[in-house]
Parts: sequence; C-alpha cells; structure tokens
Amino acid sequence: MRNSTVRAVNRLTARWAAASPLGDGTHTVFTAAGVWPLLALLADGAAGPAREELAEALGIPARDAAGAARELLAALGGVRGLRAATGVWARADLPLEETWSARLPPGTRGTLTGDAETDRKALDGWAAEHTDGLVERMPVALPPGPGAVLLVLACALALRLKWIQPFQDFCGSAAEGPWQGRDLLMLGRTTSLLDRVRVAHGPAGAVTVLDMIGDTGVDVHLVLGEPGARPAAVIGTGIGVVDRTVPATDARSLPEGSPGPGLLVGRVLSDRPETQLRVVTPAFEVRAEHDLLARPGVFGLTSALDTGHGHFPGISPRPLAVGSARQAALARFHARGFEAAAVTAIGAVGGCAMPRPRYRVRRAEVSFHRPFAFLAVHRVSRLVLASGWVAEPLPYPEHQEYEGYEDHEDYDEAY
Repeated sequence: MRNSTVRAVNRLTARWAAASPLGDGTHTVFTAAGVWPLLALLADGAAGPAREELAEALGIPARDAAGAARELLAALGGVRGLRAATGVWARADLPLEETWSARLPPGTRGTLTGDAETDRKALDGWAAEHTDGLVERMPVALPPGPGAVLLVLACALALRLKWIQPFQDFCGSAAEGPWQGRDLLMLGRTTSLLDRVRVAHGPAGAVTVLDMIGDTGVDVHLVLGEPGARPAAVIGTGIGVVDRTVPATDARSLPEGSPGPGLLVGRVLSDRPETQLRVVTPAFEVRAEHDLLARPGVFGLTSALDTGHGHFPGISPRPLAVGSARQAALARFHARGFEAAAVTAIGAVGGCAMPRPRYRVRRAEVSFHRPFAFLAVHRVSRLVLASGWVAEPLPYPEHQEYEGYEDHEDYDEAY
C-alpha cells in the first residue's frame, strides 16, 4: 500500500483520538482504517463544501480518493490474519451514477428492500459474517418514513493473531493507581530481546512502548504514558513511534534506573549470559460504539449533514445527505494472542532447582499497572489497524484455580 495512504489513515487515527473525550476511566477501541475508505468513496462522489471537507479529513485530494480506497482495501485483504470487506447497499429506486459505481471495490453491491426487518437481517448477517461473529450488528439505524435510509456504505475489519511467544497468565494486582488491590488476570513473560521496549518523548512527556510480535505480520504495541498524561497524547506519541516520525530509544541503550513510565533498567545475577526483558500486563477486552456525527468535523462530514440539499451528485442524481455514521469495535488481548474487529456504516438519507548465578546481565522490567493505550499495526507498511485505551482490565476469573508463578515449572521463562 502507498506510503501516502498509510500516512493519511494514521493521521485520521491521531485526529480521532485527539478529538475524543478520553480520560483514564474511559476505555475505547476504534479503527480509522475502517472509516477512511468509506470517507474516500463519499469524497469521490461529493461536490461543493462537502467535497472539500472530506478531502481535508482524508488528507489527500478528492480526485484520488476512490483509487486510494480500492488500493487500501485490496492491500488489507492481503494481510494474513486480517479480513477486510466493503459493502454498498442502495434502494432499488435510487439511481447510482455509473462512473461512481464502476470505481467501487468489486463485489460490494447490494440492495435495500425498504422493509426494515428484512434489511436489518441482511445487514447484520453481513457484519457477523465478515468479522467472524465478533461484531454481530451493523451499526446503522433504519428508520421508516421520509427519513428512510436510501444508501448504506459499510466496511468490516476482523483481525486475529497469535503471539510468537505466548504469555503465562496469573492472578495479580497493581502496586499503585486505580487498579491497586484488585485481583486481575495478569499476563507475564520473559524474552532476551531488549529492543522490544522503547522510550520516546512527546507533547505529554515520556511514553514507554512495548512491541508484541504477532504471527501474521501484524504486531500490537502497548503504550504507557506518565501519570496524568492525556490518553489522546499518549496514543498520538505511540503512533509517531510506530510510524517512525517520533524517535525512540530501546532498552539496550537506555540509562539504568527508571528511564520511562513503568520501566526499570538495571543489572542482575543470572545463570545465563543473555539479557532479560520481563513483561507484566493485564489481559483486556474493550468494546465501543462510536457516533461519528458527534464530531463531524473530524471526519469531514459537517456540510454533508445538511439535508436541505444534496451533496453527492457524483453518486446519484437524487439529492443525498449523510444521515448516520457509526462504528462498532472490539479488541481482546489475552495470553495467546490478540483479536480486533470493527464495522463502520454510513447511511445516506432523503520452577526446577535453581543453578548458582554466574553472569551479571542487563535486565529491563516493564509493567502496565495503570491505564494505557494499544495499537495494532501492520508491520511492513506501519498502518495502524486498530487503536484504543484500556481503562478496565479483565478481573481474574473466580472459577480459575490460581497456582502462582513461584509454583510453575516454567516460572523463569514465562515471567
């Protein structure tokens, strides 16, 4: 996929995060990669102020939008472990411009019957099918009467990956912060690769970025900011680190002590000569539904909401305006891997015996013990596929027997 398109999508991710009313206690997940292609298809058929606003939100000229959307969706479909689909449903009595229709991704066309129950079943079925059941409903209203939906544009993304090195789960709690004293489902593991953790500095201060390597060419990056840092600023700095516009220093070169949030670097005695990176993070599951029209300026939809006249003559000779735009999203981070899915819809209306230590080695320990951000990123292109903020980790299940790390035969490797 083109670098210019990747930069444009990542820009929309940061723009969305900056405009979101996020706080430490607000968890969320969102994917601009599922919104951007739909805005591009709208821009291709828009005119007047709506076209200008959509182009500004997209970060590319409107004349290039349809081609960029097709290329992006095709590239996403080629990422292992990622399913990507686009759908366009129009009322049978809504004429569509042939030029616009011809530029749609192949296999996207469907028909709205006008019967809410029939259309709801079809749209929900499409959403569930293309997200492997992670998102079961299309996030679009189908009101009857004069405000009936004439056109629906939707994009579905579903990502599943496994860690190259899985975690060991255990019952633990945070030593400080809002999660202190709670029994949490914690995940821990040890690796010798110190470059998996980095520290960068952004507008809100230092952030610690942990790179979790997946088996499909998609990685997940956990980003911890300083206490009190705005979530949007933490996410924005994290995006800069993964797309290499913000410099970062990994734990091989960081000074000893506490060079970043949640990070300790020092030297320890070990029976092995390898360096050590010890990671502890809570498991999490985050669900969110977003009304994009609550912040229409972010997505270039302000003018397009005006139902007084049409804004998309390139789509249909019949006047059209945007009536709804929503996204339903999910992310899960667990011991063996990561899952994320989003559907976006825009509706147009009228332990062994320990040997004696022989080596003194460099060790870094990173702990995500308070709210933090996550980014799922395509490794080659550095496109952010999903992002979010973890305010509520998963509790340790009461029915699960806890043996503790100290009793586990793989303690040193797992933690």
